[in-house]
Amino acid sequence: MPMEIMDAQSALSFVTRQAAHIEPQVYQIKYPDLQYTDLVPIDTSAGEWADTVEFYSSDKVGEAKWFNHTARDVPRADVTRTQHSHSIEMAAIGYGYTLAEIGKASRLGINLSADRAMSARRAYEEFVDSIVFNGDTGKGWTGLYNDANVNAANMANDGTGDSRLWSTKTPTQILRDINEGLTAVVTGTRRTEIADTLLLPLTGYTYIGSQPMSVENPNMTILQFVLQNNIYTAMTGRPLTIKVGDGLEDAGSGSTGRMVAYRKDPQVLKLHLPVPLRFLPVWQTGPMAFEVPGYFRLGGLEIRLPGAVKYRDGLVG
Repeated sequence: MPMEIMDAQSALSFVTRQAAHIEPQVYQIKYPDLQYTDLVPIDTSAGEWADTVEFYSSDKVGEAKWFNHTARDVPRADVTRTQHSHSIEMAAIGYGYTLAEIGKASRLGINLSADRAMSARRAYEEFVDSIVFNGDTGKGWTGLYNDANVNAANMANDGTGDSRLWSTKTPTQILRDINEGLTAVVTGTRRTEIADTLLLPLTGYTYIGSQPMSVENPNMTILQFVLQNNIYTAMTGRPLTIKVGDGLEDAGSGSTGRMVAYRKDPQVLKLHLPVPLRFLPVWQTGPMAFEVPGYFRLGGLEIRLPGAVKYRDGLVG
């Protein structure tokens, strides 16, 4: 029996039908090891073809003072505003098949594998995840870990040998370090903001998650104690979120570990993602090649209220 020959038009029709089957599978996949969807709010409201997103970072200044009723110089409060502009940029990722692969699948009556589409989706997620946390120097973008407008400071060097490392400190000193970072958000914003999320390097998180709080209470780790005894929980009655931040091992000054404390709220920070990954119709890219192009548009991470975010460096290194 002679082998059937598939022409380009039939191949295009076959891949188009397969893409309609593959894409819903791909969009349903979750990637739990990629963190940006859990750690930052996502805003998709900007127009699909917007060129820029304009926003303002702000801070409050001024304080009340004693006043004589005959005086004229009333103390004034004000708000400082700094205008920022993030360009909306396009990126792309796709997948494809050859005529031979399409012909074999069609002849055997089997579906094309979704592996390549899943790989494209994974590449998109990794790209966005990196932008959110580290920015992109080529675009002039910073991320959650390295925004120059966020206050950064070293942790106290009162560990053994004047060290900042948590591995040289007592549990009480580690608890102090964490609460200092959280409290700095409160005091730095005159109690208008309070951090509800704490990101730690894996080494630091693992250390406090495995070390006992005290000899008297060996069954409670430092992490468990911190979750019950932190300034955020004390002030609000709500649990503090503590998670590992991938890439924080050397994000601090001197390539040391960095702790990031912030309030997870769109008023504080957000990722502009006007167009999440979108696959376009199949097209023939060569005599025997067919491609499913995909594109997405994003504007990087905006930290709108830098005072609601704090960096503390030196816990690991």
